Amino acid sequence: MNMNCTKTQQTGSVILEALIAILIFSIGILALVGMQATAISNVADAKYRSTSAYLANQIIGTVWATRLNIGANASNVMVANPDPTFACNPCTNANGNPYTRAWVANGVAAELPNGVASITVNGAVVTVTVNWTPPNATVAHRHTIQTYVD
Repeated sequence: MNMNCTKTQQTGSVILEALIAILIFSIGILALVGMQATAISNVADAKYRSTSAYLANQIIGTVWATRLNIGANASNVMVANPDPTFACNPCTNANGNPYTRAWVANGVAAELPNGVASITVNGAVVTVTVNWTPPNATVAHRHTIQTYVD
């Protein structure tokens, strides 16, 4: 068996190794670009989720601040209930009370893509639902919060 390699038998091996190295490097770069695109999409989704939670908590704070005093109960404790004029389904610039109209115009419609909200008041239970559809998404997202206002 002849173990002697001549220079002509190894011609082009450096170029082949360089091409394989470039291929591996390119696959790695493409994977990084794909991960960056996914990260950007997830950050945008997280922004919309946190905005919807903030808006829902904002209107609940307003409901708490403007609740109606009904009077004292049998134990002489003041009883309060949420103002029923907060109820709107869906909330728009034309229905609800001045607080909900401003909330929709300056918050839900302004900060969320295709943002729509609804508020239900059932006794002391207030339920706020905020819906939005992110760009390039086919399914609407929803954030619902329910609280007792008394």
